[in-house]
Order: sequence, then structure tokens, then C-alpha cells
Amino acid sequence: MIEFLVSGGPVMIPIGLASIVGLAALVERVGVLRRNGVVPRSFAVEVEELLKQERWGDAKTLCKKTGTAAGRIVAVALEARGGRRAVVKERLEETGRREGSELERNSQVIGTVASVSPLLGLLGTVWGMIVTFDVIQQQGVGVVSSLAGGISQALISTMAGLSVGIPALVAYKWVLARADDLVLELEELALVVLDLVSTSPNTDDSGEST
Repeated sequence: MIEFLVSGGPVMIPIGLASIVGLAALVERVGVLRRNGVVPRSFAVEVEELLKQERWGDAKTLCKKTGTAAGRIVAVALEARGGRRAVVKERLEETGRREGSELERNSQVIGTVASVSPLLGLLGTVWGMIVTFDVIQQQGVGVVSSLAGGISQALISTMAGLSVGIPALVAYKWVLARADDLVLELEELALVVLDLVSTSPNTDDSGEST
């Protein structure tokens, strides 16, 4: 197998490195995008119940204990508790954007691997064809075996590039879809928390009617 890959030419080295980088980024994203690591269902239920009971201190403790994106969002809402709805909502949106960016971090690495790998394979194809035509120029087309090396190099590099690029593209789409699903769950939790900690839009920060 090693000899087979080596016969693909020098371009196999960057393709191999791209596959390692893409796999490492995917493994890291899979670990980060676990639901229990972002917005645990048990946390959402428990913190909502605490907020309904106005047990603000217990809710803050729970947020610090969970250490998740959901916990950080609820903690921000608790810090702005009693403020006007628009103010609390703005704080939540800022935190939500930051947490959403964290969920998508490193996904572009996988996307880059998906884009670059087939191009590297194409480069190997061109390289192999150049080798083939160079042999033809020097020896002619009479000896087919002398042409096999360049053609084989071209095909192997193309296969390698596609073999890395196609799974990387699927993984990239999955990571983005997973991040979007988790962001949606965070938004739903934020809306529930917003209703529980903010005052009426027609009241000022002191709770007096405007």
C-alpha cells in the first residue's frame, strides 16, 4: 500500500498532510458539538424552573457549574435581570453571536481541506501527464511500459485527492448543520430566559412605568 501511494508522486505528501489536518479538525469539532457540551436538556429544564421560582442565586450557581454555552448565555441574562426587554435582548444577542462563532470555529479548516485536496489531485494529474509526454518525447510511443509510470502517477494522485476531498466535504456540511441546530436550541432557550428575567418594554430599568 505504501509503495502504491508513493507511486502517486510528490503531490501525495500535501494530500496526506491535508487528510491529517482535516481529520484532526473533524475530531475536535465532534467533541465540541456534543449537545451535552453546548445546551444540555437537563440544564435547560432545571434553569427554567429556577427562574420561574425566582431563585436567582441558585440559577447563577447552576450556570457556573455547567460551564456550557447555554450556561454562559443564561448567566448574561441574569446579570441584566430586571432591565428593559430590549436591553436584555441585546446582551443575549451579543453573547449568542459569540457562542455561535465558537461552535463554527475550525469548520473552515475542514472546508479548506475539502476544496484543496481535489485540486492537489489535479496537480498530480498534470504532473503525471507531463512525465508521460516527456517519456514520449524521448522514447516515442512504441514501448507502452515506459508510459505506464506517468499515467499511473496521474491516476493515483487524482484518486487520492478525491478520496480526501469528498469525505471532507461531507464532514464540513455536517459540522455546519450541527452547529446551526445547536445555535437554534440556544436561541430557543434565550427567548424563554428573556421572558423570565426582563421587565415590560414599557418600564424603565428601575421598574417604574414610563
